Amino acid sequence: MTVRQLFPTLLYEEAIPPALVAELDHSVRALAEDDTAGRRWSREHGYRGYTSYASLDDLPRRDPVFDDLRRLLDRHVARFAEACAFDLGRRRLKLDSLWVNLLKSGGHHSAHLHPHSVVSGTVYVAVPPGAGGLKLEDPRLPMLMAAPPRRSDAPEGLRTFETVQPAPGTLLLWESWLRHEVTPNAGAKGPAGERISVSFNYA
Repeated sequence: MTVRQLFPTLLYEEAIPPALVAELDHSVRALAEDDTAGRRWSREHGYRGYTSYASLDDLPRRDPVFDDLRRLLDRHVARFAEACAFDLGRRRLKLDSLWVNLLKSGGHHSAHLHPHSVVSGTVYVAVPPGAGGLKLEDPRLPMLMAAPPRRSDAPEGLRTFETVQPAPGTLLLWESWLRHEVTPNAGAKGPAGERISVSFNYA
């Protein structure tokens, strides 16, 4: 008997240098203090914490640490594009947007995808005990119809959902059509329990 695996969904994982993680931590916390518009948007949209998603679109030009991150991401995204066998011709994927997230205890981000992008990803800066993981959804889910549920001991790649528990410095990349969510942050209240990440899209 031969059982072949077809149409895989790829997830790229790598670690970024600790020194850059420390610099990002400092910059994100400073933005959370100084970005009044971002704090207001977060409050008005029920985001438990702070995000620069709707307030700042120039972080690599605003702060050199984000430009350092951009250069690093360019290399990793190029490797991921090769692993995906993308036929880009002489073109390359380019950073389209980058924003920061500081999620307080109890905060989460419901399931979504990233339209108009090719590759999306997140760099994890602070991941306290109990912080929410990244939950990825099988993209075939709407078509499974009468398929029975998977057993609890199903191997990775056969489960309907996979939850990745990153560590500080973890970089994750995936194709932008992959539906994902941030599970609730069960970390301690206060700064020690804040989950910090930097998210981005390449087009």
